[in-house]
Amino acid sequence: MDVHFINPFVEGVDSVFQTMLQVEPKRCPVQVGHKGNGHSAALTSLVGISGQVQGVVVLRFPPETALQLASRMLGTNLDTVNDEVVDAIAEIVNMVAGSAKAKFNCDPPLDLGLPTVVLGSNYKVKYPSGATWLKVPFESEAGNFTLELTFESH
Repeated sequence: MDVHFINPFVEGVDSVFQTMLQVEPKRCPVQVGHKGNGHSAALTSLVGISGQVQGVVVLRFPPETALQLASRMLGTNLDTVNDEVVDAIAEIVNMVAGSAKAKFNCDPPLDLGLPTVVLGSNYKVKYPSGATWLKVPFESEAGNFTLELTFESH
């Protein structure tokens, strides 16, 4: 995997979280591996990318982190995962992917799909068997979360 394709997404997390959520994310060591097994995160937001780079960007949040981030985003105190929280989490992955998209010099520009949010745990996300996933864990005062990416360039 080319780091030039990864850094815009990590920078997107930093930018969106600091600007929109007043959260200072601290990146932990990157992990490489294949995904597809069950996950314990309660809210997972995904957005597809197509164009010269094709793949998926994923943000995974424990419920407590999702509630903290949605509360900050909406300027209210949320204590239950509801439609507002789901919409906020979808918008966060959309903003991170949009921030990264703006950093790519692709002609034509990359296309982003609509964000999808999965609620629950022990589910499987399937992607082509040869796909390599990068997992970038983050710590923050709002809680821990992960950024996960898989892509291929053309």
